[in-house]
Amino acid sequence: MNAVELLQRLIQFNTVNPPGNEGPALDFLRGMLDDSGWQTEILAKVPERPNLVARLKGAAPGPTLGLISHVDTVPANPEEWTRDPWGGDLADGYIWGRGALDMKDQVASETVACIALAASGWRPATGDLLLVVAADEETGAHYGAKWLCEEVPEKVRCDWVVNEGAGEMVEFGGRRFFTLSVGEKGTFRFTIRATGVAGHGSIPGVGDNALLKLAPALAALHRQPPRESTPDTDRFLQTLLGHVPSDLEAGLAAVRAADPLLADLLADPMLGVTLAPTMAAASSRENVIPSKAEIVVDCRTPPGMTGEQALERIESVIGKGDWQISFNDPVVGNRSDYGGPLAEALEEWADLTEPGAGVLPLVMPGFSDSHWFRKAFGATVYGFCPQSAMDMAETKTLVHGADERVAVADVELMEDLFTWLPPRMLGTAGRPDLRSG
Repeated sequence: MNAVELLQRLIQFNTVNPPGNEGPALDFLRGMLDDSGWQTEILAKVPERPNLVARLKGAAPGPTLGLISHVDTVPANPEEWTRDPWGGDLADGYIWGRGALDMKDQVASETVACIALAASGWRPATGDLLLVVAADEETGAHYGAKWLCEEVPEKVRCDWVVNEGAGEMVEFGGRRFFTLSVGEKGTFRFTIRATGVAGHGSIPGVGDNALLKLAPALAALHRQPPRESTPDTDRFLQTLLGHVPSDLEAGLAAVRAADPLLADLLADPMLGVTLAPTMAAASSRENVIPSKAEIVVDCRTPPGMTGEQALERIESVIGKGDWQISFNDPVVGNRSDYGGPLAEALEEWADLTEPGAGVLPLVMPGFSDSHWFRKAFGATVYGFCPQSAMDMAETKTLVHGADERVAVADVELMEDLFTWLPPRMLGTAGRPDLRSG
């Protein structure tokens, strides 16, 4: 079974989270890996939310390279789709279905590459190759990567990790780059609450409307905190522009002038704290002046920023008022330095695959399971799943959207990377290199 066929089959397992129901898909993958000589385990916080951990041991001790992924997906409304979200149709050069891009394509390509390596007789010269297919990424990883790294760390400890998060090819200034994620921003979602006195809606002067107290904060959220420079933003701008601008707004404008989409999707979110009001609640009746009101704001912060620092940025935008701010399950973002053996290998693969292409390191505005592996082990973790047939404008709108699909050519490209990378990183105790591209 090749990666395209496996992806079609994986899409047919409905793993919408919640409830997830990852077990049947992982059992299917486990059977394939067992048959090719991998050591596999199913590890679970609760039986109905399992994780698959597979290991190919090397001939001598050494570092562990982890290929990690998740098999759960967000929901899909079939009425909004052209094709069955769980059909796995192959049509017009694409595989269609929920999870095709996020991220059953990477699950399939990693698994098929790992099976081919083991079946060929290849084994690492030093260290181990680890394949982790997790549950529950879409709703916080409490049954997946977070639980694995915190509760059974000896089972998933890695030195180098490749995960999702980037890999699209972009062109800028006549040059081509594969994007690569070195980190994820923190999540400091918060609630702004105000209290007042309830009253009848027909007599506005009687009550003390809590909702109106939030009006200044909501109006202020049309703005964002000031731009901030970090080592990652500097490298990103240096790679694109050839220099690090002293004025970040001018640097962003230069990126936007050349590629508005690249500016909006990648550059803008990287350059500091972002604030997006997403939910509001007040009275439960249309004729009752609310005594309580609240606004929920999705706040993303540069890696390493603390809650106290985040609050400073928030109040620089909305000021202080007749309200209270509380964070909702905050997580400090983290990152890996760019450089060393894994970065060098991925740069080499990029140039071999697309001669002259480089790598563009960036920080994801969103969140992924990479966070837990960095936090637990201090591992070098990069998000890199290459795509060149589909551009970023196409993929970003399809992830979590209707008619999610991935190009067959890109699945084959992913399989090529994940077949080539383990021998490059861990050496060869069997056949040296299966890369055919």
